Amino acid sequence: MSRMVILTERDLRDLVPLDREAIACVEDAFHALATKPVAMPPILRLDIPEHRGEVDVKTAYVPDLEGFAIKISPGFFDNPKIGLPSTNGMMVLLSSRTGLVQALLLDNGYLTDVRTAAAGAVAAKHLSRPDCAVAAIFGAGMQARLQLEALTLVRPIREARIWAREFGKAEAVAAELTAKLGFPVRAEADPQAAIGGADVVVTTTPSETPILKAEWLRPGQHVTAMGSDAEHKNEIDPAVIVKADVYVADRLTQTRRLGELHHAIKAGLVAADAPFPELGQVVAGRGSGRQSGGQITLADLTGTGIQDTAIATLAFARSTAAGVGATFES
Repeated sequence: MSRMVILTERDLRDLVPLDREAIACVEDAFHALATKPVAMPPILRLDIPEHRGEVDVKTAYVPDLEGFAIKISPGFFDNPKIGLPSTNGMMVLLSSRTGLVQALLLDNGYLTDVRTAAAGAVAAKHLSRPDCAVAAIFGAGMQARLQLEALTLVRPIREARIWAREFGKAEAVAAELTAKLGFPVRAEADPQAAIGGADVVVTTTPSETPILKAEWLRPGQHVTAMGSDAEHKNEIDPAVIVKADVYVADRLTQTRRLGELHHAIKAGLVAADAPFPELGQVVAGRGSGRQSGGQITLADLTGTGIQDTAIATLAFARSTAAGVGATFES
């Protein structure tokens, strides 16, 4: 007889808030990626261009974990026009011993939002200056909100700016975040003005043309680019890769194929086999991150299956401890 737990988005929001434990969970996952024989196949992606849709399937097996997750993550970017969220999805957690389904996590993309924001915090923790106080966020969606919130858990942020193509959306998010986070967040109509004097810059958009220019960056800044998880997406001017003193990938095989790095390779600015450290190696002390306060650092985050297995495992463990979820036996 097998037993499966079904967890709803409401369950999961209660069980796995965006907090320091969630960040530590994802940080540990990156550490494992650099130090253990993790099995993490390439992302499977299905494109549905006529509806600006894409579906990513990610997974990873981590030795010593009792389970592994398979995550289905749709992104349909015209959905807001009809009153629906851009992202959605679910995770299935299976036993690493038997392959039986342990849990069905009907999170509607919530866990992906949390683990993605947590990854941004991990990148900032290991690559930005410890005294970072001013943040600039590009985008006005859910990740814009969560990336800033996550950033406040690892750096002493006291001011932030939001830039988005629609200034009205940026204003609304700025007002919302000012009230929630307790420090001034303002909307900027000009992206260059938004990053002027910022210590940390996070790009969170599905843009297909660069929105961050190399000439805008100044010594000491850190950039986390997390919107480009498909070949056609490109938030960062490829010249930024060259200008940065430190470039770090979440998974180099992915960023060479579909991250910001691949645009720099395509432009002939970087060799296709150029070696760069991965975030897990920096976390584990096996790769070089920021060496001085004046360096420009860049984290290229495309999203990894190990993040999904980590956050799903955390959610399942908490649900078991709390007795939460609907149980089915077969």
